[in-house]
Amino acid sequence: MGLTKQYLRYVASAVFGLIGSQKGNIVFVTLRGEKGRYVAVPACEHVFIWDLRKGEKILILQGLKHEVTCLCPSPDGLHLAVGYEDGSIRIFSLLSGEGNVTFNGHKAAITSLKYDQLGGRLASGSKDTDIIIWDVINESGLYRLKGHKDAITQALFLREKNLLVTSGKDTMVKWWDLDTQHCFKTVVGHRTEVWGLVLVSEEKRLITGASDSELRAWDISYLQEIEDPEEPEPKKIKESSPGIQDSHEAEDGTLEMDETPEDRILTCRKAGSIMREGRDRVVNLAVDKTGRILACHGTDSVLEVFCILSKEEIQKKMDKKMKKAKKKAKLNSCNEEEEDLEVNVKMTLQDEIQRVANIKTSAKIKSFDLIHTPQAELKAVFLLQNNLVELYSLNASTPGPQPVRTNRITIGGHRSDVRTLSFSSDNIAILSAAADSIKIWNRSTLQCIRTMACEYALCSFFVPGDRQVVIGTKTGKLQLYDLASGNLLETIDAHDGALWSLSLSPDQRGFVTGGADKSVKFWDFELVKDENSTQKRLSVKQTRTLQLDEEVLCVSYSPNQKLLAVSLLDCTVKIFYVDTLKFFLSLYGHKLPVICMDISYDGALIATGSADRNVKIWGLDFGDCHKSLFAHDDSVMYLRFVPKSHLFFTAGKDRKIKQWDADKFEHIQTLEGHHQEIWCLAVSPSGDYVVSSSHDKSLRLWERTREPLILEEEKEMQREAEYEESVAKEDQPAVPGETQGDNYFTGKKTIETVKAAERIMEAIELYREETAKLREHKAICKAAGKEVPLPINPILMAYGNISPSAYVLEIFKGIKSSELEESLLVLPFSYVPDILRLFNEFIQQGSDIELLCRCLFFLLRIHFGQITSNQMLVPVIEKLKETTISKVNQVRDVIGFNMAGLDYLKRECEAKSEVMFFADATSHLEEKKRKRKKREKLILTVT
Repeated sequence: MGLTKQYLRYVASAVFGLIGSQKGNIVFVTLRGEKGRYVAVPACEHVFIWDLRKGEKILILQGLKHEVTCLCPSPDGLHLAVGYEDGSIRIFSLLSGEGNVTFNGHKAAITSLKYDQLGGRLASGSKDTDIIIWDVINESGLYRLKGHKDAITQALFLREKNLLVTSGKDTMVKWWDLDTQHCFKTVVGHRTEVWGLVLVSEEKRLITGASDSELRAWDISYLQEIEDPEEPEPKKIKESSPGIQDSHEAEDGTLEMDETPEDRILTCRKAGSIMREGRDRVVNLAVDKTGRILACHGTDSVLEVFCILSKEEIQKKMDKKMKKAKKKAKLNSCNEEEEDLEVNVKMTLQDEIQRVANIKTSAKIKSFDLIHTPQAELKAVFLLQNNLVELYSLNASTPGPQPVRTNRITIGGHRSDVRTLSFSSDNIAILSAAADSIKIWNRSTLQCIRTMACEYALCSFFVPGDRQVVIGTKTGKLQLYDLASGNLLETIDAHDGALWSLSLSPDQRGFVTGGADKSVKFWDFELVKDENSTQKRLSVKQTRTLQLDEEVLCVSYSPNQKLLAVSLLDCTVKIFYVDTLKFFLSLYGHKLPVICMDISYDGALIATGSADRNVKIWGLDFGDCHKSLFAHDDSVMYLRFVPKSHLFFTAGKDRKIKQWDADKFEHIQTLEGHHQEIWCLAVSPSGDYVVSSSHDKSLRLWERTREPLILEEEKEMQREAEYEESVAKEDQPAVPGETQGDNYFTGKKTIETVKAAERIMEAIELYREETAKLREHKAICKAAGKEVPLPINPILMAYGNISPSAYVLEIFKGIKSSELEESLLVLPFSYVPDILRLFNEFIQQGSDIELLCRCLFFLLRIHFGQITSNQMLVPVIEKLKETTISKVNQVRDVIGFNMAGLDYLKRECEAKSEVMFFADATSHLEEKKRKRKKREKLILTVT
């Protein structure tokens, strides 16, 4: 058997060049006790924490694979809930940066996350139209709420009552009673999608934003307020709402739901509308924590800020209006008119919600967040469409406030997609160029060390010596930059159309360019006298031109500098002799134009990548096609050989980077990570690093490890990954008594839950085997009349020589709380009788009562019919009933005693702190008096 060729694995090293991705929302987070300084932004599959004051990235919350779509900080500021594209939710600790809690329940991307007031529950809304309430402390799902017919856009808990209000793209706003887990009211006063909602005025007013330029306001009256005749509050609400009508038709002509059974908890009536300046849909609608400032924005770059007046301010306004009305009446000198005017003075919605200011950002707003500083200043942070974060401050209390931009994070990324990448000859520096700027990055620290303004860049390279760079632009210009000073040295009009490709000559004395004007031009480096100084500077001069019949898309020198490959728009690649520019070969076979190509280090092979999704490998001696590979599911955008090898990388619009062997025509490895089309990549001169850029604005660095890659193992891993994906897409296990599609369990079948169920089954099998062995062993000992040593199972020995039943309990303890129910759901019923008998034994021992009761009740719920019809299980259930009730009562008594003790300690601490507080205050006052007396004495002595 011959030796197999060994490959080395490339792994993802870092994501950089990205400030914030567009799919998620930006939020303020509290770190080190500071509010308003740090923000969390989604960055592809990760979450970056930025320091706005320093403009630095201080923490990365590492994601797994799917893109982040939603962020929500907990009320205590210690945790951050992160929703992903695949419907999973992870809760990260902001102190350690670790995400230990994972919730899997949704089938599509998370669109809304919201904590309740105490942070114990989390409501998640998704594109799959479901809302799930999660218990954060117990790390499990509570229940699933079904009712919306399209994606959820917002979900809000009410502070005082156990209610939830949600909005969706199905034009509905729904009210949910969380005690009974059902929708008791649906607001149908919208004709288009409801994109956001907020609760203001002590949760007595709901404001919704839809696809038009109106913000609709709804007055909410609760049952207790309506029933209690002593409280005039609800009357005031009803009377001060001019938009409410007695009939079922609202102001905008839409019908409202009847006021029969659903108004038992609350009534929701339209109060009017506030007109926005923007004509397009509401993208985001939010209030600050005080509930005083309301802000919204559309698809443009303007945030509209409103102020919600308090009751006292509204009363003052009413008094002023009354005074004006009386003056008017006196002028008319008519008592009847005066009375009429007094009656007709009503407070409109525009008087209660006033426009404060508009904040204009430098680009389109994707998301924003608000915070009130202790100095009564409003801070608004924006994540913009062009990979930018801006912070504005606004003093809403002053008349005619003007927003001021205080900070912006720009240096960490480009404003548009990176279209060209290059490595320096020492592998240390990386050049990236986009539509407006060039950035030089340090590969080891991933910090941007130089930013230079440029035109729309399409291609680039480092000049030998790494002190200058050459850029080819969309307008056909060559731009030469000095890296030390960051200055543009020279701009040359090279081509009449776009300059698509550059190729440095192997002798490093010049380069060749190919453009849309159907020409290939040869350039040499030269030193010219600088006009501003006595020293000479680098410049370029054109030496030759090769005119062709079609637009040139790509050019490449052979390593011996004898041949030049030119890719044309007619889907062919022409090979020319460099010295005489005579035609040598034509490589044809691609169905669409060749976008990229490269020649191997020894000049033996040329690989071409085309928009027809194929890569073809050709011999440069005769121009024969060695192999045609179906490389990507979309256009092949970039192709590069690894130096000193016949391995090459391709990047495609299908978001994948693939490595190939040009000798054996084998696919070696796929590098997945980008979430949008990949535009370009660069391989370092040493071959140890690959950097790629994508439409998702991120740059990714891939590093070659010392780990050998075996193709058979790689294929096996790929098959396993495909199986794991297929498991998640399978139908959920059916539960007796429930129809298909009415799955109200919060979990979702994943590969983790399947593995957990398999572990339980293996543990039960081991328990059965060991029990059978023990019975046989007892029979043998009885027959022999002496003790025979029993062989110990190695698995039980690894767990510290525990009993088989204790091993089963350990397995149950090892299952994640969020995956427990779903693991039990996929468990076959044949294992349930043994589990119930073991649970009886465990509960009698009094260990882990809470976990065991949770598992027991869930199994009884889903297998009720089979358990009750099985006569063998009747005594087991009877025993479980007795032991469970007694043990749960014991646990409850212990917890009650502990709670009472903690309450007592709390009261003691509060009493002590109050005494200390007053003692400190009196001593401080006495100190001030002493100082004042001293000052008075000094003044008297001076006078």
